[in-house]
Amino acid sequence: MLTRGTTTARTAVLVVSVLVTALVLAVIPGHRGWFDIGVYYGTVRHWADTGQLYDYVRPGTVYGFTYPPFAAVCMLPMRLLGWHPAIAVGVALSAVATALLLYWLVDPIARRRGWCRWYAFGLAACLCALSNPVRDTFSFGQVNLLLVALVFADHQLSGRRFADSRWRLLAGVGTGLAAAIKLTPALFIVHLLLTRRWRAAATATGTALGATGVGFLFGPGVSRQFWTVTLWDTDRVGGFANMSNQSLQGLIARLGPQLPGRALWVAAALVVLGLWAYRLCRADAAGDGLAAYSLTGIACCLVSPITWVHHLVWMLPALVVLADAALDRTRGRGLLLTLCWLLQLVISSGMVWLWHPDGRGPGSFFGGSAYALLTLALLLAVPIRRGRDGPGRPAVSARAAVPEPAPAHRTGRRPAPVG
Repeated sequence: MLTRGTTTARTAVLVVSVLVTALVLAVIPGHRGWFDIGVYYGTVRHWADTGQLYDYVRPGTVYGFTYPPFAAVCMLPMRLLGWHPAIAVGVALSAVATALLLYWLVDPIARRRGWCRWYAFGLAACLCALSNPVRDTFSFGQVNLLLVALVFADHQLSGRRFADSRWRLLAGVGTGLAAAIKLTPALFIVHLLLTRRWRAAATATGTALGATGVGFLFGPGVSRQFWTVTLWDTDRVGGFANMSNQSLQGLIARLGPQLPGRALWVAAALVVLGLWAYRLCRADAAGDGLAAYSLTGIACCLVSPITWVHHLVWMLPALVVLADAALDRTRGRGLLLTLCWLLQLVISSGMVWLWHPDGRGPGSFFGGSAYALLTLALLLAVPIRRGRDGPGRPAVSARAAVPEPAPAHRTGRRPAPVG
């Protein structure tokens, strides 16, 4: 039981942590001015007025809408809002998605270890808010956290808690919607196939196709334009060597323009996908569903041609898995926890912005590609622990694991007297 003094001390620590986090977020450079939500806002208005979707370019920039038409359909309600209410709604949705993710990731650890749950949640929220991908997602007005929450909801529905629930039948809907809004999460459908979640894979595929059909229903012309022309026009997205691009393609582009970038990227992506499939199947066989989902999120970031810094919110589950595994260790625990804090420092530092894409020195390559290298290291280092509750594989309860004694008439022995 917590004493009043303990509760007061924890409250004081949490208040100070929140104030320090708020101060850092207020003064740290790199505020993005809701740039992406401005693209969404202008695009849906332009689409409603002209019937054209992909010829809109935000004034003063070269950037326009790059998502499938279904994403624009989901954003159509923005046309009913003013600019500032649209920002408020976008921030609120991302905040709700972040709270859900932290609850799903941190609360089971706090329960298992007997930690104070509200205290653990509050400190985790501060660390999450300080990370560069989360900061950029909120500052740009991006949708990444919503997509992570949609996909991770399927992981929750496939777990032990919903093993005997009708809600389990909805597993795959979140993944399908995320894949229809933005193509990168479609790798999670392959995840479901590799782990033999046939029903969830079918649900995700059907949901993605149905949502894409809704896009065709609302805009048949713009849908044909996206799937035949716009999808393949990589110049609309931005330069591969941009320091904000922390994918394998961006890392290779920063090695030098003399390299066969496209062929090298395809080869590297195939190697990464092979390693991901191997480790995913190992995690699934061990029943570690959280590690499996974390590995797929990492692979999405690596193999996508463009992975802006704000896309790296897919790394959050992997960081939690790594920290939880470090706490489980008895030997080398201090060293592993120190490594986790260093990873948190790197991912919160924004260090990739200290170099320029035209730099060719080792510092420019390693510093400017720090997040991509960290993502690659996590693909190799995310621990897989046996006995965790994996999706579709409910853990055996203690009562079921203990064999019941055979009836007396089958053993031929009289039962032992009670007491």
